[in-house]
Formats: sequence, structure tokens, C-alpha cells
Amino acid sequence: MSDSPSTPAGLLTTITTPGDLKRLTAEQLTLLAAEIRDFLVTKVSKTGGHLGPNLGVVEMTLALHRVFDSPRDKILFDTGHQAYVHKIVTGRQEGFDLLRRRGGLTGYPSQAESEHDLIENSHASTALSYADGLAKAFTLRGEDRHVVAVVGDGALTGGMCWEALNNIAATKNKLVIVVNDNGRSYAPTIGGLADHLSTLRLNPGYEKVLDLVKDALGQTPVVGKPVFEVLHAVKRGIKDAVSPQPMFEDLGLKYIGPVDGHDQQAMESALRRAKGFNAPVIVHAVTRKGYGYRPAEQDEADCLHGPGSAFDVETGKLLAAPSLKWTKVFADELVSIADERPDVVGITAAMAEPTGIAALAKKYPERTYDVGIAEQHAATSAAGLAMGGLHPVVAVYATFLNRAFDQVLLDVAMHKLPVTFVLDRAGITGPDGPSHYGIWDMSVFGAVPGLRIAAPRDEATLREELREAIAVGDGPTILRFPSGAVAPDTPAVRRVGPVDVLREGEKKDILLVAVGSFAGLGLETAERLAEQGYGVTVADPRWVRPVPAELTALAAEHRLVVTVEDGIRAGGVGDAVAAALRDAGVHVPLRDFGVPAGFHPHGTRAEILTSLGLTAQDIARDVTEWVSRLDAGDAVEEQPAL
Repeated sequence: MSDSPSTPAGLLTTITTPGDLKRLTAEQLTLLAAEIRDFLVTKVSKTGGHLGPNLGVVEMTLALHRVFDSPRDKILFDTGHQAYVHKIVTGRQEGFDLLRRRGGLTGYPSQAESEHDLIENSHASTALSYADGLAKAFTLRGEDRHVVAVVGDGALTGGMCWEALNNIAATKNKLVIVVNDNGRSYAPTIGGLADHLSTLRLNPGYEKVLDLVKDALGQTPVVGKPVFEVLHAVKRGIKDAVSPQPMFEDLGLKYIGPVDGHDQQAMESALRRAKGFNAPVIVHAVTRKGYGYRPAEQDEADCLHGPGSAFDVETGKLLAAPSLKWTKVFADELVSIADERPDVVGITAAMAEPTGIAALAKKYPERTYDVGIAEQHAATSAAGLAMGGLHPVVAVYATFLNRAFDQVLLDVAMHKLPVTFVLDRAGITGPDGPSHYGIWDMSVFGAVPGLRIAAPRDEATLREELREAIAVGDGPTILRFPSGAVAPDTPAVRRVGPVDVLREGEKKDILLVAVGSFAGLGLETAERLAEQGYGVTVADPRWVRPVPAELTALAAEHRLVVTVEDGIRAGGVGDAVAAALRDAGVHVPLRDFGVPAGFHPHGTRAEILTSLGLTAQDIARDVTEWVSRLDAGDAVEEQPAL
């Protein structure tokens, strides 16, 4: 592949269904693979997206669609970010111009896009469980159909995979598991299985040695065969020591591999043998993330795993001017705190770079733990670290902590352990779609007794609240912040307990409670309301759970309380403030703005918030109507669902 790909033409334009692949020759498939890589780099360089993983699965995906008959046979990807090539060969090439943009293709499989997509998964380690159930259903219904699960080696670090494998092995269903072994998830894959696979990748010559010995001994028929059998036994011992075959076969699963995942013919041969077995089989494919595109291959951090925006095709560098990111502020402050406190340790789940934990790992590698894609284990391991006298900081995306609710509730909070969970990408995150929106945490974890939740609004409050969280010694804390660039500094007019007052009017008509990154939205809304003659106080509670008593006291001074939050309304901060007002005997009406519970389509953050009515114009209009009713002596009706 060239370093400067152009818009592809030729064979790729003739592929509109998976069936079109089956008429191609080996030479044509090689050319098609090159065209697909050009296509991927060209398109993703304009939109951003998951590039490295998809460059690594081109030949594998072509082989899958030549051997199996999608959509009758079901092909599942774990995780779904490696499904771009699958989208290309299932007739969605034109949609890549709007990849991850409003109205365009999603970055993951999507039932709404194609009958070839079944599970809309972007959380790892789930596909094998789906596949187990699907294969059982097909068998029970007497349907002659195969299920294929393409599972990244990173996903195999998740516990659900091993629970599923244990069940799959007990069946005789038509299920093929393709392990895409590129040694990486977001970062190089860690753990015992990863070490096993890495050892195998570092020993590619043992089969060739065996073939040479076999050829030489074949010249001496008397002693050759017995000696070869002895050497074969020795070789089998070596193979057992370096390959995962015995591990999978001990589970009762047949194993084929390792196979060069970039060798089209070898992949097809392995998949055809697996298909013909008509029972669960693992095909171990060794691939290289970013394969065929030099900037990705040379990117040691993550092989251009997921450039978030447009980049230069020649260099792979992002085109947008660098800005200060929330993640960077957290990473810097965590290292500063670790310099002062030797008891502070970091934990992440295969996402050291994306969550900022990599900065701590660089300076204090012995105090940083990457547990793989295993959020449940991360939470309970953190509990153990805290029991041992340390203060763990667990950094994950907000959406992924949902997977560890029980562990946070019963393993951490019930024991009143000092563990700080730092949730990156909180709120509506945009292009990655509903599975990545971090909108559930304030509602879900707000129910955990003794847990405190902080939501910083800018760089200064992030640094301050992180220190406050780590200073808590009698229970867990959560610090949440959005993706992207840090909001401009928003200094407080005054502080009342933990609550920052950001704006005060001469009159006390409305208390507008703006949560975290919505501080700017609150201030803009207040300006619009002030133009209508209303007095507005804007307060940032900083710590949203439990609700500060000082906030309820402020509410008692106003005629109407309005909350705006970047999380779901149901059980969110608005509900919590309303309950606190009731408990305190404060009878001021409250109306809340937040994200309605649902799976909202992808787009930019601004586009999604606009569609949900979470803009200063929309909020100010509704609040004006409510206050007008108060002026008229009418009861304020319940706010309709957004």
C-alpha cells in the first residue's frame, strides 16, 4: 500500500454484496485488499474513527465472507470497532463519507444499517455469549446455520469470554470462534493469555524446522520414521509449551492455528476446515494492527487505533490544532498527587493512554496496574488494594463502569473503602454512539450508599476535586468529566460550603443548578433570562451526590429551582435535589433538564444536545413560561419528557 492513498477504484467498486467476493481469483483478492486499505485511510482521514484495528482485519474479513454466507450465517465482531471492512463488503461503501457523523454510518455494527449486522456491540467480551445463545437457538430450531464470532485477543481478557467458552465447549453447535491476535486492544494486550500468545508469535520457526527434519529423515526409511516420531513428540512438547492449543482443547474446544491473518488463502483454508467440523472450533489468526499503512505501523502507542478527528494521510498526524483535554489535566494532576502520596496507585482496564493513566505508569510503573478489559475485576481488585492501605484511582470511560455496578456497590462501598473512580467521557460523547454515552453514572451510582460524586466544570475544579476525592478516607468517590477540550475557566463569585455560586442577580427568582461541564450552558441561559427581567442565581454544586445542604438552603431563597445536567433525568441530579428539598421541608418548585433515557443516535455533541433541547435558547424559553405562570399565580405544570 502507498503512504499517500488516493480514492480507490477498480475491484472495490464492483463489490456490493458478500457474494461478489466468491467469484474473485487469488490475485484479485490481493488487489482488493490493497484497495480496501486505501479506501479506509482515505475515508477515516476525513472523519476520524477506528483505523488501526480495521487495517489489520482486511484479509480475515474477506475470507470470512467467502467461506460463510452472511446474513444467513451470523458474523459477530468483538469488539464492533473492527467491523469497517465488514461494512464495506456488505454494500455500505457510500456511507463512509459520513462515518460517525449525524445521519451517516455508525462506527460499530448497526441493525438499522444492514441485515448483515446483528449485535450493536462496542463493549468488549460479549460476542461469545451472544454466539453461544444463537448457536443453541439454531440447533434447537433445526436450522443449518453457522455462527462466527470474531474476538480480539484483548476481549479475551474479559471474564464473560471465559464464562461463554466454558458453556460453548459443552455443546456440539456450529460455532466458529476466530481469535484476532494482534497483541493489542487499545494498548498492548496484557495478562497470562497474552503472554502465551506472545510467546507463540516469537517462535514462528518450529513448524519449518519440523518440515526440514521430516524431509531429511525421509531419505532413510529404516530409521527415519521412528526418529521422526520421536522428534515429532519433542516438537509437540515445544508446541504445548508455547501455544494456547492445550488450553483450549482442555476446555473441549478444537483449535486451528496459528494462521497468518494477512494470508488470504491460509485464512480461507482454516475457516473452511473449521466450518466443516460442525462443532465449536477456535481459529487463531495472528495479525498486525495498522497493517499496510506506514504511519499506523510506526505508531507505537496504539497503531492509530482511533484518531478522533481528521488527520494528514502522509503522516497520520491530526489536523486540528491541539487543545487542552480533560484527560490531560487529570493525568498531570494525578502524577502530582502521586509525587506527594506514595499510597496512591492507578488502575485501568486496557485503556491506559485514553484515560490518562499512562502518565502515571510512565513515572511510577510499579504503582500502576492494567487489568485488561475487566472492569469488574478492576473494581474489586481496587477494593483489595484499599484494604491493604493504599488509595486506588480507577480510570475508565463512564459507560464502562456500568459493567461493575455490583462490585462498586458491595465490594467497595459496603466496606467503606477509599477508592476513587475517575470517569472519562462522561455525558453525551457524540460520534461513538449510544453505547459510549456516559449518561448513566449519576443515576446508577447515585443509589450507592456512602458514595460521593463530583463533577468539575473546568481545569481548576478538576484538579481541586480530584484532590478532594483522593483525600476521602471513609468510602468511594467518583470524579466525572466529558471528552474533548476543557471548558474555559469559570471563576466563582463566592463559595458556600462546597457549592460555587457562579452568578447572582439582584432578585432571587430562579436558582439554576448547573452540573459540571454544563456550567457554561447555565450561565448562557441565565443571561437570556436576565434579559427578560428575571433574577437568576447560577450555582455549581461541585459535589452532586450527596446533595449539599448549602444547595437546599440556596433553593429556599428562590421562587423556582431549575437543574441542568449531562446525564439521564431519571434518577439524576434533578431527582436528587428534589428529594433533598422535600427532606429539608423546602417547598420551592423544581424543574429538571437532562438527557431522556434512551439510545440516542450518534453525531457531534452539539448536534445531539440540540436535538434533545439542551440549549440555552430552549431552556430559557421553558423557564420563562414557568416563571410567567408563577407570576400569574398559576401552578407550574410538570415538565413534559424531553
